[in-house]
Amino acid sequence: MKVFKILIMILAIGVALYEQVSEDKNIYIMIIAIVVFMYGMMQLSAKTPSKNQDKEEDDVE
Repeated sequence: MKVFKILIMILAIGVALYEQVSEDKNIYIMIIAIVVFMYGMMQLSAKTPSKNQDKEEDDVE
């Protein structure tokens, strides 16, 4: 599943870059590609543990 999300994110960035350099820029396609990329990054980074996870609440500021 992780590989599928990464492939979709790469495809979204490719589409956004292609739209950026094309003659007729479509802003809606670029927005959708960026939203898909950001959603994928959110999903992938949600599984990364916090560096302050094992510290007590008193030490975390």
